[in-house]
Amino acid sequence: MLDALTDKFNNVFRTLSGRGRISEENIREAMREVRTALLEADVSFKIVKDFTEAVVQKAIGREVIKLLRPGELMVQIVYEELVNLMGPVDTRIYYVQPPPTVIMMAGLQGAGKTTTCGKLAKYLVAKGHHPLLCAADLQRPAAVEQLRTLGAQLGIPVYTDDSKVAPHGEVAKGAAVSVCRAAIAQAKQTGRDVVILDTAGRLHIDDALMGELREVNTQLKPHQVFLVLDAMSGQDAVNSAKAFNEQLEVDGLILTKFDSDTRGGALLSAKMITGKPVKFIGTGEKLDALEEFRPEGMAQRILGMGDILQLVTEAQQKFSQEEAQKLQEKMEQGNFTLDDFMAQMGQVQKLGSMDRIMKMIPGMSQLTKQMNMGDGDVERQMGRMKAIYNSMNKRERKNPDLLDGTRRRRIARGAGVELNEVGQFMKQFEQTRDMMKAVGGMGMAGKMNLMKGLMSGKLNTLGMPGGAQLKAKKSGFMEKKDRNKKKKR
Repeated sequence: MLDALTDKFNNVFRTLSGRGRISEENIREAMREVRTALLEADVSFKIVKDFTEAVVQKAIGREVIKLLRPGELMVQIVYEELVNLMGPVDTRIYYVQPPPTVIMMAGLQGAGKTTTCGKLAKYLVAKGHHPLLCAADLQRPAAVEQLRTLGAQLGIPVYTDDSKVAPHGEVAKGAAVSVCRAAIAQAKQTGRDVVILDTAGRLHIDDALMGELREVNTQLKPHQVFLVLDAMSGQDAVNSAKAFNEQLEVDGLILTKFDSDTRGGALLSAKMITGKPVKFIGTGEKLDALEEFRPEGMAQRILGMGDILQLVTEAQQKFSQEEAQKLQEKMEQGNFTLDDFMAQMGQVQKLGSMDRIMKMIPGMSQLTKQMNMGDGDVERQMGRMKAIYNSMNKRERKNPDLLDGTRRRRIARGAGVELNEVGQFMKQFEQTRDMMKAVGGMGMAGKMNLMKGLMSGKLNTLGMPGGAQLKAKKSGFMEKKDRNKKKKR
């Protein structure tokens, strides 16, 4: 997600940082590079022009050219302007009394609208609400069935009326309004406090689609209208949003498919062109892959700073509190085993793609590039580590000191890895165990310093007791040809 844009920004800042003192011309030259990067990311030309000029004027106003280290302040200025471009955003959903609150979901076919209805329902359940899904896309039987399936997976009721479903162009006038009204009535009868209407979509905007959506909007007066957009479609998504907003008065946007190779143009242009904020982003196929949109966090990710706040929020939601308490006790006792190591790996995997997680930790995105790690490499490493662990017997897991050369060779054969990978696995475990002991022995002040260091991206100086540090090391899990090259040196 946005990797190309992040790389371009980082190159510009490195160039400025290497100059010592800089001039207004240097700044304008750098912003020309930024302008090219934004245009390649499919951001609207007018927005790019206004954005880069705002950065230049702010830099001149703050007298960046008089500083000895201008690169750092330029990063801050660009960050502030990115936040201004995408925000402010209020992701709260305002609920009515008496219930139910009615949320109308609109969007073109293929944008992921029906799946997003399921994700939003799951999000609401986590917030303590009791949603009901309504299948009102009557011209696509597959959409009705998909919503039923999602509801069954989530344990959330779905209102459907198969008698109203018909082929494209043959749905009776007023059928969608009738289905939505019946869903709201059922919600009142069954105590559901939110109704999510999955309305019709098309491959393109046409009069028939807009007529049906306007009718639902006018007759039922939903409390909020969210428009689902495919982030991969760039400016096409923004143009669609503008057209929908003119007809429906949209309250907010939900951008999907942010786990793909998204250029970012829709995200950076949507607010300024439509006047409507991005409320949520879809970050994967799983039903929990829906994030509240935070302009500050997204600006940090674009600039390669990570987004530790979002990561901590997700961890609090998805990690087992009981397991976390047990780990805390073991850390304080200095008793961290291989079983704990693998259990923690399993907890981390609940957060989703490891590539996404690494990008949310300050400094880790650059670190993985320095280590020549591409997309999927971390997941593959974790898979091999799990295979090594599974090849050990119970005694070996309990007491790793038993692992002599003979046992390590047996484990390597069983896991389908090379012998040195078993050694690397044990080193990683030992480093983690030492770090856990160090953190467990910290007082509150030490833990606060640790968090400050992590959030600043200073991964190599986290202030561990006794001078221990986390240092970037080359991974031992490399392709054979890379390992051979290493040996030849």
